[in-house]
Amino acid sequence: MRASVLSDWLAQRLDRGNGQPIYRQLHRLLQQAILSRELPAGSKVPSSRLLAQELGIGRNTVTQVYEQLVLEGYVSSATGRGTFVADSAPDEIVGALEGEFGVGAGVGSGSSGIGAGIDSGIDSGIGAGIGSGIGAATLDRPDALNAPDSRRDPPPLQAARALSTRGARLIAGAGVSKRQWGAFMPGVPDVTKFPARVWSRLHNKYWRRLRPDLLTYAPGGGLASLRHALADYLRTSRSVRCTPEQIIITTGIHQSVDLAVRLLSDPGDLIWTEDPCYWGVRSVLHVSDLQSRPIAVDDEGINPSADDLAHPPKLMLVTPSHQYPLGMVMSLARRRMLLEYARQNQCWIIEDDYDSEFRYGSRPLASLQGLDTSGQVIYVGSFGKTLFPGLRIGYLVVPEALAESFATASAELYREGQLLQQAMLAEFIAEGHFTSHIRKMRTLYGQRRQTLLDAAAHRYGDVLPAVGGDAGLHLVMQLPEGSDDRRVATAALERNIVVRPLSGYYAQPSLAPSGLLIGYACVPDEEIAPAFNTLADAIDATLPQFA
Repeated sequence: MRASVLSDWLAQRLDRGNGQPIYRQLHRLLQQAILSRELPAGSKVPSSRLLAQELGIGRNTVTQVYEQLVLEGYVSSATGRGTFVADSAPDEIVGALEGEFGVGAGVGSGSSGIGAGIDSGIDSGIGAGIGSGIGAATLDRPDALNAPDSRRDPPPLQAARALSTRGARLIAGAGVSKRQWGAFMPGVPDVTKFPARVWSRLHNKYWRRLRPDLLTYAPGGGLASLRHALADYLRTSRSVRCTPEQIIITTGIHQSVDLAVRLLSDPGDLIWTEDPCYWGVRSVLHVSDLQSRPIAVDDEGINPSADDLAHPPKLMLVTPSHQYPLGMVMSLARRRMLLEYARQNQCWIIEDDYDSEFRYGSRPLASLQGLDTSGQVIYVGSFGKTLFPGLRIGYLVVPEALAESFATASAELYREGQLLQQAMLAEFIAEGHFTSHIRKMRTLYGQRRQTLLDAAAHRYGDVLPAVGGDAGLHLVMQLPEGSDDRRVATAALERNIVVRPLSGYYAQPSLAPSGLLIGYACVPDEEIAPAFNTLADAIDATLPQFA
């Protein structure tokens, strides 16, 4: 092999003026040549002395690069013989096997000499054999380092082909936003009001008195002190009937639902979801291979038809205290019906209680789980909206008979940690800071909700009514029938306002009512009216009747 072919190719690509060390550039270029097979397996590379002379760089630099490539397995070095590209590409091996059975005989005698090169090199060493076959035929050509190898290289893997069916389904229906803060991002609390000083004190306390057991994997179910604190809180504030052992700590609603679905259903099982429903839960179900049956909601919550009731599901997923995203509360009659139906048909109910602490004008409602007498309800909650989303701590409350299995499965599947955070949160709750923070934020969010309602009424009167504003962190503004809420949301985003189109939460968006989810919790009071006017400008520009 002529060193000049490789050295000329390298010299054209080394940039001595870009500030990046020459040895890094040389290392990257040689890696590139080997991985792309422009330097085929078995090729002998120039000696460090010769390559250094050709490139006009120090020999130590080349030696350092060669040593690194040896460590990484790209090349191998033999005393007295030189340095060769490692024989790691599977196609060369396949070619040798094909040649042995006559399939690749033409290749061996052809211009590349792969078969013959390997055959003749087996006894004397793979480097010399491949080097005399491949090296002589390809690297001596001036264009060899730039020419594609059409015989061996497969076509590039297309992204659409790379994804599985469920992966493609997940990506196609993804609802996650690139923006997670600002007017009017739904479902995001005002994290600037979080009691950071108290949290910092607890943080410092636990790091000063560091216990090794808080830096390892979490025990099944989570830290005992947090489970005890949560059990006390849920019993008093949400009427949840549970012991600490029934609580399983997770990273949030998504993981809680995922764990329940994995343990309580098999691929192909039927699950009822509310229509509309939270896009994140729908995404979890998309990759679970369940049959999802959207059930329409009315003013009393999920409202299964006679045909729905004739096909009992394995699981139901509901938001009884504050339907997401429309905001209605499931009536007592509907709750009792659902619980009785689940008991008779041996169904599991997953109760997503995502933001029930924030109810304005009345006390938070009791949970559906608190009415369950047959152990059919899996209660799911999170601290993402009550404290801050980045905390990534949620929980399930499972029936006693399932507690040990869920704790084991959680540790087996997810290998949880964050025990320091759990310990801090347990003390934060026990010292009363959690309930104090919720009271403070409930008042603040109630004021912001009213400010938003006033701004909407001032601009549109009762032409664009708002629903679901009695609780939670967002309201839904209804748009005229036939309006394209996705176009409105896009027009708002162009004006730096984030809203979500209501139709995207329905199983069939093209048949869904039109509206906008408008979050108010993370918007300072003085910015709400101006931001809504900007949103209104987007509405007016998109919908001709308001122009």
